[in-house]
Amino acid sequence: MQDDISGWSEWHHNFSKIEEISSPSELHGLLTGIVCVTQAPTGDEWQQILATLEIPALEQQVLEVLTDEAEDIAHALSEDELDYLPLLPDDEHVLADRVQALADWCAGVVLGFGLASGHIRQDEMELIEHLQDVAAVEFDESDDDEEGEESYQELYEFVRLIPVSLSLGRKKVEVAETPLLQNIQPQLQKNTAPTEASSVVEMFTPHRPS
Repeated sequence: MQDDISGWSEWHHNFSKIEEISSPSELHGLLTGIVCVTQAPTGDEWQQILATLEIPALEQQVLEVLTDEAEDIAHALSEDELDYLPLLPDDEHVLADRVQALADWCAGVVLGFGLASGHIRQDEMELIEHLQDVAAVEFDESDDDEEGEESYQELYEFVRLIPVSLSLGRKKVEVAETPLLQNIQPQLQKNTAPTEASSVVEMFTPHRPS
């Protein structure tokens, strides 16, 4: 029931089969990181952004879900109520899956923010490092208890408002003014020399445990 209320069920249904991302939560984090820096992208801009990550074009109905969520996030990040929420599975899901989804979301935020900004300021470094730390969290079976649940909730509350901190006070720019779409061909060709965008992707992708 809570999955339906939060929108996770629809999000998971639409995006769980995209092989190029770790999980739908990573995509939501990616979207969030981008919207920390830019105006909410249009549908066409989203198709171009996803192309930089070599994600196949989305069907129009699915693309509208992505576009609508970006607008909702942009609104949430601009408000003082601090009601932004990552899109994650609810507590009906096993703890291991929720921990992994939170780690994926953090990795997505770091990547999206890096893609959109091209760099991070010194005052943002600590926030990004916190996200990277949680992105690298590994779940152990011994963590599957009440103490583990409490630790998960603490991690969740610790990172969920970091995008608000990254967003507030920042003048949002048009997507076209960011590294997201600069020097990117409409159709990416494999086996070409690395572009500026691909180097940014590598730079801002957290090292995950193998």
